[in-house]
Amino acid sequence: MKFTWFSSEAPPEFQRDAGHVLRVVLRGGPLVLVLGLGVLATLGLRMIEAPLFRLYRPWTPFITQGVCRMAFVILGIRHEVTGAPMLEPGAVVANHSSWLDIFALNACKRVYFVSKSEVADWPGIGLLAKITGTVFIRRNPREARAQTAVFERRLLIGHRLLFFPEGSSTDGMRVLNFKSTLFQAFFSKALCHRLYVQPVSVIYDAPADVDPRFYGWWGDMSFAEHLMQVLGARRQGRVRVIYHPPLKVDDFPGRKALAADAEAQVRAGMPADRRGG
Repeated sequence: MKFTWFSSEAPPEFQRDAGHVLRVVLRGGPLVLVLGLGVLATLGLRMIEAPLFRLYRPWTPFITQGVCRMAFVILGIRHEVTGAPMLEPGAVVANHSSWLDIFALNACKRVYFVSKSEVADWPGIGLLAKITGTVFIRRNPREARAQTAVFERRLLIGHRLLFFPEGSSTDGMRVLNFKSTLFQAFFSKALCHRLYVQPVSVIYDAPADVDPRFYGWWGDMSFAEHLMQVLGARRQGRVRVIYHPPLKVDDFPGRKALAADAEAQVRAGMPADRRGG
């Protein structure tokens, strides 16, 4: 798995002590069990939910939310939330540092991620993304109209979509410039007068005496190796999720202005030394 953002600095070296393998087993086993039970419960309930409600999912997102909350308990990572997820219809945008973002944001609120189409083919992650209702898109300008139609359909039935406008995960020490392309869908005539966009800052604090980029996942870092690093950590840190006031789409002249304001709020929520790009 490769991402588009690369740092001029080498990623932190994975540290393994005598208890690393034992901690991987003690955390990884329960985590796999919880994820597996969540998948089976979602698939079973979806067999009833889908014929009755089609795209609308009144029940299964609660399973996803519960599984994600339990994941942090198993990992031993503190999960703290500041502010409140919006009640208004619309979308959520956040900075992107790690695969852990999916758990951190799903644990707070029932949302549906927007992801690049390649993710659907990733082992394990692709299956989880599909059964939880992820919207897969291709970053191709020629498909912009079709993507807008998909967004409209999902938003109009009450789904809150979540995407990462940076377009890539980072080391967690910065916020990249927000790409405004996906914001255009919110300005369609069917949506612009009713939707809000809520910016969210996601901050990872590494365990004491560990590289502050510990939870970041970027460049050509191996997912499996990074997963083993997190599972086997002797101490764990925390993730802080900060919800900012929602932005009403109608208050902005276009997608670039909306994306810029959302980016500014996300940056403002980060520690002072992580606000750069």
